[in-house]
Amino acid sequence: MEPTSITPRGRTGSLENPEVYENVPGHIIPILAREFDDFDNEAEKFLAGETPEAQFIGFRLKQGVYGQRQPDVQMIRAKVPMGGITPEQMEAYADVIEKYAPLRKGHITTRQNIQMHHIPLRDAAAAIRELGDAGISSREGCGNTVRNVTGDPWAGVCEGEPFDVTPYAGAYVRYFVRHPTTQLMPRKVKTAFNGAPEDRALTGIHDIAFLARVRDGVRGFEVRVGGGTSIMPRIAPTLYEFVGADDGEYLKVAEAVFRIFDRQDWLRVNRARARLKVFVDKYGIEELRRQVEEELKGDWVAERDFSVQHRLFLDDEEAKAPPVPETHGTPTEEELPAYERFVASSVQPQRQAGFSTVHVHVPRGDLTPEQFRGLAAIMRDFTGGYARTTVHQNFLLRWVRDESVYDVWKRLGEIGLDQPGADEIDDVVSCPGTDSCKLGITSSMGLNLAIRERLAEMQVTDPLTRQIHIKMSGCPNGCSQHHIANIGFYGASIKVGEHTLPAYIPHIGGQYGAPKGEIAYGARLKLRLPAKRVPDAVERWLRFYEAEREEGEPFNAFAARVGTTAFEDQVRDLAVAVEFSLENMNHFIDWSRNVPFVVQRGEGECAV
Repeated sequence: MEPTSITPRGRTGSLENPEVYENVPGHIIPILAREFDDFDNEAEKFLAGETPEAQFIGFRLKQGVYGQRQPDVQMIRAKVPMGGITPEQMEAYADVIEKYAPLRKGHITTRQNIQMHHIPLRDAAAAIRELGDAGISSREGCGNTVRNVTGDPWAGVCEGEPFDVTPYAGAYVRYFVRHPTTQLMPRKVKTAFNGAPEDRALTGIHDIAFLARVRDGVRGFEVRVGGGTSIMPRIAPTLYEFVGADDGEYLKVAEAVFRIFDRQDWLRVNRARARLKVFVDKYGIEELRRQVEEELKGDWVAERDFSVQHRLFLDDEEAKAPPVPETHGTPTEEELPAYERFVASSVQPQRQAGFSTVHVHVPRGDLTPEQFRGLAAIMRDFTGGYARTTVHQNFLLRWVRDESVYDVWKRLGEIGLDQPGADEIDDVVSCPGTDSCKLGITSSMGLNLAIRERLAEMQVTDPLTRQIHIKMSGCPNGCSQHHIANIGFYGASIKVGEHTLPAYIPHIGGQYGAPKGEIAYGARLKLRLPAKRVPDAVERWLRFYEAEREEGEPFNAFAARVGTTAFEDQVRDLAVAVEFSLENMNHFIDWSRNVPFVVQRGEGECAV
């Protein structure tokens, strides 16, 4: 592990001279050990009643420690910039989860983070310190900051990208983490970097996004600002067609945007709407561009160092990739059908000859300590140590020798992760919902499992149907990105006299990852489905599509042709409210629960 060539300019433990700052995957964010001491001290003062809760919340959020709907326990959100992670860090997660997480699992999120839930506050202080020892930072994983910077997990190994965005995303992370401009903005800022023609980083739904471009041989980015889902979904328009990369212009423009955003006190009045997309929606992208141009004339520009060379995340993965194995396994005749199905759905050639990526399907994004360690061992043995989490809660092994794909598949089978279908119909994505989130209305994780079980019963094999994406959120906020799913749901409720049904509002026809990178929001259907009837609705819609589509017609084209009313008509009887009775009691109990459903929605800390 060789540190970057930074000339120390401050005391050890400062941003200018951090304790840990290495060009190793997962070590992008500088680790400052003194912050762990501060957290220990502040946590103890809060537990002793010396610090008001409102004051302490803001402090712990910046350290990635988030309150849950369950009292006296926390969620830790460890940041994984661009999804990059090392075997040693995988083992550190396993150790921390075993020690401190009662459910013995870590959760890959749709922002490529890894979250751990139900951890008491004193244990949270110990956990973030132990993660820090492995180069893992939770700094600004929560709060009104620049959140985890996400990107295409195939960056650097896929066809069609002008250049690998990873080094520049790393420089962006290093520039803005702990930056004084971005510590208490009106709300959080979500960032994405993408290079490939397919927008696998989902740039359109981000507050700010950077798409790789080359102009006259110069590297740069198209900059998009003002995307987002939740209660006011917007697709980010282009602020600039091209800004420089190697000269740090993209950092300068981003800071100008954030400085403008930070001064919008009118956004702070309603924190639920305090996002960049609201500013762009109100004033327009042209006005934001005008203000950015004016902002760039300010004295602050001369006070900053926007150079990227000492911040770039430079790691020659190919030089460290594994050699051709001396021996390798081959599938038996009995194994061949399952292995071929896995290869067809989950293995993709890299642009570097002789190597492939292996896309690991992680059901609901949950990994046990044994699976963390098993993946770490596979990374060491077959990838040169390289892997990334994905925005769809999966895990991508990079630099697998073509000869080793079968052996990787067998090893994945030993830890229960050898199933095909990553990013296909039964790879259902959901947020934690009422399992842990204060804002959750319904058990989206429970519905996820129920839909997966229904799809397994249906044995969906039709190639076009298998391309359908299903996502659900436990509330309208959209942490599962349900707006861009072919079939999406968000949690709601239906009042039946004195009782309440858990329910979902469906969306049809969302899109992401298309060949030209377009993102589209699905149309919301005008009905609410009781939660226990949602798997029935999904089955009907799939059968409807298969029976009525034209030859070769994709799901979204079919949905656009037949219209939303046709989808509503297929399930109108399912949307009829269930009368409360002993026979119907099950409908009044949410998925994966054993008590009657009650809407219990607290104040989420996303906007604190």
